[in-house]
Amino acid sequence: MSSGNHDERATTRRDALRAGGAAALAGVAGCTALPSAPGQAGDDGDGGDEGGDDGPVAVASFFSFYDFGRQVADGTPLTVENLVPTGLHGHGWEPNASITQRIIEADAFVHVGAEFQPWADRAIETVEGDDVDTALINVRKGVELIDLAASLDREEEGVGAQRGKDPHFWLDPLRAKQSVDNIADGFADLLPEHADTFRENAETYKSEVLERIDGDYEAVFEAAERDVVQLAAHNAFQYIGVRYGARMRPLVTSLAASGDVKPADIREAAAVIRENDIKYIANGVFESQRPAQQLVRETNVEAYFPMTPYAGVREQWVEENWGYEEIAYNINLPTLEIVLGTETPEDAAPSAGWLEQWRNFEPT
Repeated sequence: MSSGNHDERATTRRDALRAGGAAALAGVAGCTALPSAPGQAGDDGDGGDEGGDDGPVAVASFFSFYDFGRQVADGTPLTVENLVPTGLHGHGWEPNASITQRIIEADAFVHVGAEFQPWADRAIETVEGDDVDTALINVRKGVELIDLAASLDREEEGVGAQRGKDPHFWLDPLRAKQSVDNIADGFADLLPEHADTFRENAETYKSEVLERIDGDYEAVFEAAERDVVQLAAHNAFQYIGVRYGARMRPLVTSLAASGDVKPADIREAAAVIRENDIKYIANGVFESQRPAQQLVRETNVEAYFPMTPYAGVREQWVEENWGYEEIAYNINLPTLEIVLGTETPEDAAPSAGWLEQWRNFEPT
């Protein structure tokens, strides 16, 4: 499997797990059994590019970095798989023990760093503590994180608050470039004979995709009628505001998508909507639509439109092979044009049927 010399203990443990010996790990990664889905590890869906069951495999704990990984691995024998099932938000998910088994079987585990996904932290402890030879690739290494929003109650930090820092750095396309480099370096260490391809792919993706997205985001914010965006969503979008000089107002101050909406949250959002004459708001694709629906009923908001922190995928997106780039251009950028007032909903819609699908959209 992975390159380098591995001790007999690690190889033996992996072989035993392949034979079904993962029962002892049942308590490591939660207890909720989840079905297989397109794009998920172990699937026949869009889980990777080239390679196969006999080739080297890297598994990713989060959709964004699965997508970056498969771009970096293009044209090499390395297959990259997404561990998070289709339709689920990658932050707050608790998988069953089969996911830990898959990590141990893999040549590399691409993860978001400590204190963001508790199940991934526990899996890493297992890999390190049991001397497993799965390479650990931390996409957050060397990334400058911003402080948590001033409005965030420290008692409501929730999952992902690392020493007062906001972990959602990949929402900023320029910060995301560092994670692409981290993945390329990790893959190069794993398969040094393909190091040049990994790093060339990384440079191409950074310059042709991430920098282009950054430029298009900047143009939308520069043309905006206002500098505030009201989201009926959790606190995941601050990096966009910091990069482009806007206030991204979350409804839920917790960093976890499962945070509860309080009456005070609705009242504060209503005040922001009134003071800024906001007609359209954004709502998380993988979050409850009830708070957004309440704001439409109780304020001058006419509609809500989709935003996502690239934390999960819908079946349609998998079928159409969407990645970070496609989600940026088909979901986030059109919505930002609408909520910032740079385009009407009709003009911002990137394709026929978009408004019908996404104006006051229903739950996933």
